[in-house]
Amino acid sequence: MEELSQVKDQIKEFVEDINDPKSLELLDLLATGKMLRSKLILKIAGISQQSIELCAVVEMIHAASLLHDDVIDEAYTRRGKPSINALFDNKTSIMFGDILYSKAFTQLTFMDKEIAYTISNAVTLLSVGEMLDVDLTKDFNISYDKYLDMIYKKTASLIEASAASAAILANKDKDAFALYGKNLGLAFQMIDDILDITQDSSTLGKPALLDFVEGKVTIPYLFLYQRVENKEYLKSLYKKELSAKEATWLKEQFKSTNSLEDSIKLAQDLGNIAIKSIVNYNNQDLVYIMESMINREF
Repeated sequence: MEELSQVKDQIKEFVEDINDPKSLELLDLLATGKMLRSKLILKIAGISQQSIELCAVVEMIHAASLLHDDVIDEAYTRRGKPSINALFDNKTSIMFGDILYSKAFTQLTFMDKEIAYTISNAVTLLSVGEMLDVDLTKDFNISYDKYLDMIYKKTASLIEASAASAAILANKDKDAFALYGKNLGLAFQMIDDILDITQDSSTLGKPALLDFVEGKVTIPYLFLYQRVENKEYLKSLYKKELSAKEATWLKEQFKSTNSLEDSIKLAQDLGNIAIKSIVNYNNQDLVYIMESMINREF
């Protein structure tokens, strides 16, 4: 998408405004993802200077959260490239994240007040979600509500705010598009959690079954805990480097209890709710974004 390169150029322009060569150097080293939030904004609001600037602000916020995430998770790769904390150190990653956050907030002050509130409020939720995520790795979490609350705040809130802000910009139904964004975000995170189990290490770019080793009890594990006979054995594998035998046992249990199958179905149901929420707008691009995510090979 040519417009995504416009978003990247706008981010560079915003960072150039800071007048700090180190920040520009670090920006060039950031690994670029799929830019889902920008695609969403542009499909809802169309392409204009305002929508490109909104995309740039949201992408800077997202990048800042990942810079902090990599320090929290002690992750040394990001999208197959070395992370900033690996290339430099944790302090650089945290401070560059702070620079991107604060510059994004500065740019928000020039935007529509409702958009500025919607985005900045989502960043508060995102930060709370980060903290919940850390807290939930301390013990084996068996609460679906806690998991759902955490993924809503950590992942879905900014996607929801991006869709709602784009709708405000385009004078469309903010609530309908917010609902689309929220459910897209929830489904997106659940599918990411499912792929940690179903994909092999080379496809993922990280070890498979890593979430459980790192203390993350995601939706398939929640379903598995409810259904598995030997709950204590499952809990004994939590935060443990798994042997081949243990990893095989886990995968067999996911299959025999339908925990994976039902996790995929839940993510697909959320995706279909999202599609229904914007049915009046007949936006096939948004339907395609959702369908390509939920109807994939697991």
